[in-house]
Amino acid sequence: MQKFIPYLALVFIYLAVATDFWRCAKTPAVSQYLKLHTAMIAIGLIIHGWLLYQVIFVNSFNLGFFNVMSAIAWLTVLIYWIADLKHELTNLQAFVLPPAAIFALLPASNAANHVLPAVESPLFLAHIAIALTAYSLFTFGTLHALLMTIAERSLHNKPTLIKLPSFPPLMVMEKLLFRIISLGFILLTITLISGMLFSEEIFGKPMQLNHKSIFSFASWFIYGGLLFGRYQYGWRGIKAIRWTLAGFVLLMLAYVGSKFILQVLLGR
Repeated sequence: MQKFIPYLALVFIYLAVATDFWRCAKTPAVSQYLKLHTAMIAIGLIIHGWLLYQVIFVNSFNLGFFNVMSAIAWLTVLIYWIADLKHELTNLQAFVLPPAAIFALLPASNAANHVLPAVESPLFLAHIAIALTAYSLFTFGTLHALLMTIAERSLHNKPTLIKLPSFPPLMVMEKLLFRIISLGFILLTITLISGMLFSEEIFGKPMQLNHKSIFSFASWFIYGGLLFGRYQYGWRGIKAIRWTLAGFVLLMLAYVGSKFILQVLLGR
């Protein structure tokens, strides 16, 4: 029971900040609460990072499905925290923190472990780090795109299921979205190239054409097409949001679908 206490504390911090956001957003003196939220999220990131280090690196190198999903959640919250310091994206708390709380708790079950032998290859570690960062950037970009959808509907007085108090200017949000997508696309490109060129060294076998690689390349083409459309034809608004969501779905099918089936459902 004692090992669950840090996980429960982390979940409490994430959910408490998300819940308090809805409360304080309705009050005039909102800035003091948001500063407190920033500090609490920083504490949550420290606890979350420490827990990830314990389950992934201590005694073994464990890249189990739940551990990886928790790592992606941690990186997504970190990206949000850094972006919020400059762009004031406090509304994203409603999207980022609740799922992060769920994924942060999963490694406590010790299920779906995938323990690898001692890893000494810097290339392998770099490949994993870059891939996780790319997934996290696209996760953040997708949540940001959903926030843009709500902002755009609110701007045109269209009904929305989620009511949020305020938004940064849509042009600012759109510019940030494409910065995130561009950086994620670069990292995804590096991930795919390293996987193709060094597959045998990284994974111990030649690269295989399976559903994971097909979905990965399909998502790469989607994001590449989105960036090309943006810089060549000025794509924006709903079109950009739809391409962002489509690329994310394919990317999640590539990794989450395969790993969930193999490690959670089949126990391999």
